Amino acid sequence: MAKSQKPRDVPADATVVATNRVARRDYTIIDSLEVAIVLRGSEVKALRESKVQLAESYAIVYRRELWLVGLHIATYSHAAAAFAEEAARRRKLLAHRNEIDRWAARLEREKLALIPLALYFLGGRAKLKLALARGRSQADRRQDIAKRDADREAQQATTRARHRKSNA
Repeated sequence: MAKSQKPRDVPADATVVATNRVARRDYTIIDSLEVAIVLRGSEVKALRESKVQLAESYAIVYRRELWLVGLHIATYSHAAAAFAEEAARRRKLLAHRNEIDRWAARLEREKLALIPLALYFLGGRAKLKLALARGRSQADRRQDIAKRDADREAQQATTRARHRKSNA
């Protein structure tokens, strides 16, 4: 099977848990950063079972710290009820202070958003690919679709022309 030509949000040796497929459709990605997540209890085991919903989550900068809001991690199937964590609590993200400060300044200045792109394990640790993004309007999305269709038609036309030459 051919390898996908789409831009990858995760390193090649990472184990993907979840991806945010609508992020690239709804936002223009400006910059991205790999951050670690602070997890409690059996959340890591639940992540290994891929019991996570990433689509409705976003990140905020609060008191010079990064926080992930709206990430839903279901409870681990074999965890005791006494140790169950709240499924949609805020989770702290770990990044260098200068990166957080730089992104916080851009968020305020340019009215951008922090959107998670992918959640994966790398070297036994849970990592999150976080993107600095600008929301797209409906017209922008339509232009992208029209451009993609035009590129596809041009590719098909060149393939047909090449095929006709080789058969002649």
